[in-house]
Amino acid sequence: MPELVIPSPGFPAHPCDGRVSVGPSWKDAPYPVLVLDPSGAVLDANPPARLLLTDRHGGGGPPDVVPSWLTDAHRSVTDTTGTTPAGPSAAGEIGDRFFEAHPSRLEDGSVMWWLVDGTGRRRAETSLQSVREQARTRALVSSTLLSSLNVPRCAEVAAQLAAEHLADAALVVLPPVGRRYPVTHAVRGGPAVHASRQFDPRAVAGLVEALQGFPPVPTRWIDPGSLPGWVVPKGFDRPVGSVIITPLPGHGVSAGALILLRSSTERAFSPDEEAFARLFAARAGAALSAARLYSEQSAITTTLMRDLLPPTLESLHGVEYAGRYRAASDHERVGGDFYDVHPGADASKETFVVLGDVAGKGLEAAVLTGKIRNTLHALLPLASDHEQVLTLLNGALLSSHHTRFATLVLASVRREGHRVRLRVTSAGHMPPLIIRADGRVEEAATHGTLVGALPSVSVRTAEEVLAPGETCLLYTDGITEARGGPLGDELFGEDRLRQALVECAGMPGDAIVERVQMLAAQWLGRGRHDDMATLAVSAPRTVPTADVVGVGGPHGRNT
Repeated sequence: MPELVIPSPGFPAHPCDGRVSVGPSWKDAPYPVLVLDPSGAVLDANPPARLLLTDRHGGGGPPDVVPSWLTDAHRSVTDTTGTTPAGPSAAGEIGDRFFEAHPSRLEDGSVMWWLVDGTGRRRAETSLQSVREQARTRALVSSTLLSSLNVPRCAEVAAQLAAEHLADAALVVLPPVGRRYPVTHAVRGGPAVHASRQFDPRAVAGLVEALQGFPPVPTRWIDPGSLPGWVVPKGFDRPVGSVIITPLPGHGVSAGALILLRSSTERAFSPDEEAFARLFAARAGAALSAARLYSEQSAITTTLMRDLLPPTLESLHGVEYAGRYRAASDHERVGGDFYDVHPGADASKETFVVLGDVAGKGLEAAVLTGKIRNTLHALLPLASDHEQVLTLLNGALLSSHHTRFATLVLASVRREGHRVRLRVTSAGHMPPLIIRADGRVEEAATHGTLVGALPSVSVRTAEEVLAPGETCLLYTDGITEARGGPLGDELFGEDRLRQALVECAGMPGDAIVERVQMLAAQWLGRGRHDDMATLAVSAPRTVPTADVVGVGGPHGRNT
């Protein structure tokens, strides 16, 4: 601000003008003006300044004592040589008002201070800063909370964020499990701690209503001194001065309650902070509700998926079984291909083996696969008669609302001495391949019509005998119809599969299915493919004496 020349009342406008010109002076300014000598003492003040200095302590302040922040600014101005700084050189509070002080040097060395009231602007800036901070907090809450679909982790993040940005400590109380309530609490700067507590929520004012999703009880109605001990987390060593209890609204039902604690040494929660706490709770409740819904659906999916996934295979009654399955989509675990091994009551009874392929892929095909597997399980008492099993299954599929059909291979397996005898039946499926110990690959002489398409099924059963170290491989068309190769448009084919199996002579069953799946995957590259299932039935090279139940003859085929 430029230096001012302040005419005194009565000072002539011109030296030659004898008339007295009376005009406005600094004392007539509508805002406070003070004149301080070089030492900081008040030389003069206009009426608004005197009124301000008198009223700054409730009407009892001396009119000639300036606030310390203005004294420091005056000392800085008088100690500095040169021009008067442009703009305010200091700012501070006088009473409940906020002022900016603008200095003007006078010729006698004193300084005139013009005090501009900036209370309204300061409050607006403070309010804007608060709104911006809340917006940043909301964005942080949304991005952090929604990044987890795990309920305990979500409660942990909610408690930590609330303790960091809303209060000195925070508790997230989830709906009860039985008679106990999951509680997650955090103190500012510390980790979140999970606990399971049994308590009466009626002992905390407003907690019952919050857990039921009703509007929160006003903070002024809650007596911090009446809080039970479990509400104050370990590490919060100061008296509680202010409390907020608000619901965590979920999708149709309450996701729990949020308790915020502030110590008595801090200011109480303001109405704006209460409103922001409710907004925070709404977002935290939505995230917790989404996490809970995901957990419930994941548990249901896991339970249902357990019966759809292919079983883990191992040695059984002196026969080795191995299987591998790859769904058509890498992000799916089930599809239209399946296999099952149903063991006999003991080593003298046949083990019933099934490998099948339902038309289609994905979850819809997997549902029909599950129904076929359940039907075959119910037909186990008839498993010795493959044709009857397939006829009954065919009728069940024809009477179903599903329009899909399936191809199957059934095998009845039993250990006889050092050899393994099989009866295999194909129903519209590729015949199994026999890998002999000398490297020959033979095709089982079985064939038949598919299941679920025609009024009746017609099949032919073949008998095979496996010598020690020999394997019968059952597979689906996802292997032979894998399209890839150098140009990406050629089928893997049965010839390549047979050649690969020649090289697998004498290998264990699990190594054979692993190699077949690996070769098919390499042939595909990154191309699309159907479900791929392989199952190997092998006669081990050595068998425990307890598993030997008879003497077998040479391997061969019978119809």
